[in-house]
Amino acid sequence: MKTIVILGGGVGGIVTANELSNRLGGGHKIIVIEKNSEHTFAPSYLWLMNGARKKKQIIVPLKSLLKEDIEVVNAGVSEIVPAEQKVIAGEKEYRYDFLVIALGADLAPEKIQGWDDSIQTYYTLEGAARLHEKLTNFPGGKVALVIASMPYKCPGAPHEGAMLIEDFFRAKGLQEKVEISLFTPEPQPLPVAGPELGNAVKGMLEKKGIHFHPSMNLNSVDTKSKQLLFNGKDTFGYDLLVVIPPHQAPSVIGKSGLANASGWIDVNPASLQTKYENVFAIGDVASIPLPGRWIPDKPMTLPKAGVFAHLQADVVAKNIAHKIGGEKADEKFCADGYCMLEAGEDLAGFAYGDFFGEPHPQVQLKQIGRKWHIGKVLFEKWWLSPFGFKKTLYKKLLQEGGRLIGIPVKL
Repeated sequence: MKTIVILGGGVGGIVTANELSNRLGGGHKIIVIEKNSEHTFAPSYLWLMNGARKKKQIIVPLKSLLKEDIEVVNAGVSEIVPAEQKVIAGEKEYRYDFLVIALGADLAPEKIQGWDDSIQTYYTLEGAARLHEKLTNFPGGKVALVIASMPYKCPGAPHEGAMLIEDFFRAKGLQEKVEISLFTPEPQPLPVAGPELGNAVKGMLEKKGIHFHPSMNLNSVDTKSKQLLFNGKDTFGYDLLVVIPPHQAPSVIGKSGLANASGWIDVNPASLQTKYENVFAIGDVASIPLPGRWIPDKPMTLPKAGVFAHLQADVVAKNIAHKIGGEKADEKFCADGYCMLEAGEDLAGFAYGDFFGEPHPQVQLKQIGRKWHIGKVLFEKWWLSPFGFKKTLYKKLLQEGGRLIGIPVKL
């Protein structure tokens, strides 16, 4: 009997565990170690922010999303020792034959000079709920959305957030009293996807009257005078500040010997294996360079997005099952990514493309429409439903919906 330990109960960890269970049956041990007993659907934080969801609608017990034969350990991971094939969590030691690291990325708002509790974010469950209260009581003024640094999770979320905030105030009849600006250190929206998609998103923002400010590096915040300092010289006043905080790898990664110079884990782009045999890293914690995409003097990496964690988990689970079965482990991650980009008014765009495309990633944005928004709602309902009959039902609904609107849905 083999033991597979999966660190993290997010998208990557859940898909890996269930796919392994499907392929291995009950003859092997699958352990998911996750500090939280409840799972929240992060893409819905935007809908929590604008009042379209309540917290209870996007929270479910983690165990409900996993097959019954999967062991769940609710504990934080304090040590990873690949050379000894063990991890420490909750003061207990877990030995493994295969290890899948899916610990995601941590937010580090404390890295922003001047950060305090008056600054808002929708990148956490509680932050999105708190921001909804702020938006509800906001009388008008300047709203600043700031991407503090790169990389960050879900490259479309800052732009979606700006458009949904605009839509929120428009529905309240306050559009003439609110000025929304989006600041980013990037040269364009979603530069990792190329100029075509970036220009399309820029056009979406302009159509809603949202001011887009590229190449703006945040130096500090003065919350008393409500001033932002960019690039060491540019300043901007605000009445409401919403920040996408800096991201970093969990601290346990830095102590594991797996981290690269930036703190993330380098992996084989096709197999997701780390420098240690039978140790894999997937999702936000993994670092995969992309061809032909650069921010001045800096190569870009695969975006940190749930769709890639999902696809990587599928590849890793299949290859582990192949190895255990004595078969050739030849599944490869292809980086065909997609995203429903919320634009407000129950409308969304659909970005899709090959992020490993040569000579550079090739991503396009399909025409904005209500069908893409419906597709995102369907996926939310499918993902949060308990494993079993309801999950099978939603899977069929999602695949049928995808067929009707021309999206190849792979689950």
